[in-house]
Amino acid sequence: MEVIGKSVIRKEALDKVTGRARYTHDHHSVTMLLGKVVISPYGHARIVAIDTSEAEKMPGVRAILAGDHFPLTGEAIRDRPPIAVDKVRHHGEALALVVADTPAQAKKAANLIKVQYELLPVVNSPSQAFERDAPLVHEHLGEYKKESDVYPVPGTNIATHVKIRKGNMEKGWAESDTIVEADFSLAPSDHVAMETRCSIAEILPDGTIKITTSSQAPFMVKKLIADYFNEDVGKIIVETPLVGGAYGGKAAVQLEILAYLGSKAVGGLPVKVLNTREEDILMSPCHIGLDAKIKFGADHSGKIQVAEIRYLWDGGAFSDKATDLTRAGATDCTGPYNIENLWCDSYCMYTNHPYASPFRGFSHSELSFAIERTMDLLAEKLAMDPLELRYRNAIMPGHMTPTRVLLNNSNVGNLQKCIEKLRGLIRWDEGPIKELNERYIRVKGISCSWKTSTIDPNAPSGVILTFNRDGSINLMSGVVEIGTGTKTALAQILAEKLKMDVDKIHVRMEVNTQTTPEHWKTVASRGIYMAGRALLEAAEDVIHQLKEIASTVLRAPKEDLIVAHSRVFLRDSPSFGIHFKDICYGYQYSNGNAIGGQIIGRGNFILRHLTVLNPETGAGKPGPEWTVAAYGVEVEFDRRDYTYRLVKAATVVDIGTVINEKAARGQVMGAMSMGLAFAGRETFYFDELGRVLNPQLRTYRPLHYGENPDYLVDFVHTPDLEAAYGARGVGEHGLLGMPGALGNALSVAAGVSLHHLPLIPELIWKTKEGRR
Repeated sequence: MEVIGKSVIRKEALDKVTGRARYTHDHHSVTMLLGKVVISPYGHARIVAIDTSEAEKMPGVRAILAGDHFPLTGEAIRDRPPIAVDKVRHHGEALALVVADTPAQAKKAANLIKVQYELLPVVNSPSQAFERDAPLVHEHLGEYKKESDVYPVPGTNIATHVKIRKGNMEKGWAESDTIVEADFSLAPSDHVAMETRCSIAEILPDGTIKITTSSQAPFMVKKLIADYFNEDVGKIIVETPLVGGAYGGKAAVQLEILAYLGSKAVGGLPVKVLNTREEDILMSPCHIGLDAKIKFGADHSGKIQVAEIRYLWDGGAFSDKATDLTRAGATDCTGPYNIENLWCDSYCMYTNHPYASPFRGFSHSELSFAIERTMDLLAEKLAMDPLELRYRNAIMPGHMTPTRVLLNNSNVGNLQKCIEKLRGLIRWDEGPIKELNERYIRVKGISCSWKTSTIDPNAPSGVILTFNRDGSINLMSGVVEIGTGTKTALAQILAEKLKMDVDKIHVRMEVNTQTTPEHWKTVASRGIYMAGRALLEAAEDVIHQLKEIASTVLRAPKEDLIVAHSRVFLRDSPSFGIHFKDICYGYQYSNGNAIGGQIIGRGNFILRHLTVLNPETGAGKPGPEWTVAAYGVEVEFDRRDYTYRLVKAATVVDIGTVINEKAARGQVMGAMSMGLAFAGRETFYFDELGRVLNPQLRTYRPLHYGENPDYLVDFVHTPDLEAAYGARGVGEHGLLGMPGALGNALSVAAGVSLHHLPLIPELIWKTKEGRR
């Protein structure tokens, strides 16, 4: 292949490195007003009174929205008021929206709004929420409108319960010689995207609603605004420019609703709502937390015979995307291992925490930590090499997934090959432990992962191709450029298909839901998978049209023509042909007659044979394919003060086919960095009132410059026959195994089993001393 696999410079790179790139907050107009949100200072409290009288007197204030009963919002369950009424359910929940002429005026007025609260009991963890006598976050859960594939339990804090039942549990336990059981937990955290969330809404005199937003899902914004507020979907136009990082956090629809309500309150004038960093952490959706209980049974050879799993997901105050995360966690609940006898309960729990949205990996990095730590505990009890244990139990073609999908050489990658490559990459055979001196020790930990994408069975993707008169091509797709380089990869796929110069392909970066073909959402590592297939169909359409005109001009049957190098020519006489520029807008003969017209290619793709899960057994096909990976982390551990340094981190992913070499490696390395930060640094700390104690970057702790290890990345190539050129998704997979690998390395280094994230020195010390 001439373009696929090469390291093509990203189409938007120059604009980004020179600062010319425009993001949502860069859009301004003379009439634009600013919205400032007042947020709750408590995790759970009744709203006794709101006094906005002083704020309303402030100069520049155009409107204040507070205490109004707007339609309830939320994707799976309509349980979230856009602005809190009656009570607040998490620290950071929106209480009021002030719309003013300037940001300073809006902030000053917001500070004058007085709210009187009556504190309520706080639900501070999913395990507490699961207790029989726990305070209720939603007293009227049974009255909410909901989708058919969620199963809330009224009178409890359970937003949904997903069951996986496979095989015969009695038989599995009877065949098990060794049993391990352990509990694990991790608190919610943040996405820390460089660009905080921002949305602008304007309602034109004819009723057209224009929304510009930093979103991964502009078409979902359009759909939900129409559904929530009974608006004409055809009159809603959503525009999304470049997005400065998202990682799943911008898949949810929130600020768009506030901006829309703000604009409606001021006669349709444009209103911008921009999160500060603290608001982005507290008010907008966060990274989900988890309490997990894992129990494995294995025979004397190390083959896992049975698993019993319970996941309690910290969905926060509102269900929104957390129910989908709960289902995804159930779907791949075992990790990438073949376990024939399985019982899993995955619960989405309401708590008084910020509500959850997807986080790079869609609940898989969280469950992988629990599964991979349990795998090491099992290896220790069996006195077996943990890498060998994983190799023996690796999911392979011919096995059944937890939801009873039969795997084959196309729909699952080769985990055993990933493990073999990882063994050499991290020099595992040299030994996982290296004593440096009495104080310092170097230790390696390993893990594995897999992931499918539990997306809507009817999720669509479309592509349109148009020509410029010089023969170059414009590529339009609803995929949002969130920093992944997806649109450059699409250009490479088109260049490969048409055998043309990738520089002659111009990609439209912005998305406009009125003129751009729909792409469901830019999530789940599905951009290349879905849009790539739509693009190939559009390319075939273009090839057909080019040959149709060229066959008339060249007086040759279409079957004898080849399309390549921006020309259409005879297969047996390449010099006899015609350039794209001479036929892409039709062809004109010397006497002035013209044939054809502008060539416009179109293609679409929709996932096939996906189903919802059976509510009692979990049987069903939730996603099209499974990407697998193996990981290693090496740490240098200080046995005196329990600190550690990240030395190396390795990932081997079965990527199928590499589209862009440098971009793929960059994606994996960036994901590894996020995974190590999530595993070793990042978390929310809550007090007894449910307040987040560290909502600023001076107290919320991602990895800092100089703390990253050496990153080692390699690939295995098992093509997915349904994907464009066999390419599997890779945007998330470098992250998934980092928490497990780090936890395994530090458990060996410290000589104590670690079951909680993040893995900070204080936690290791407390666990070692028996205080945790």
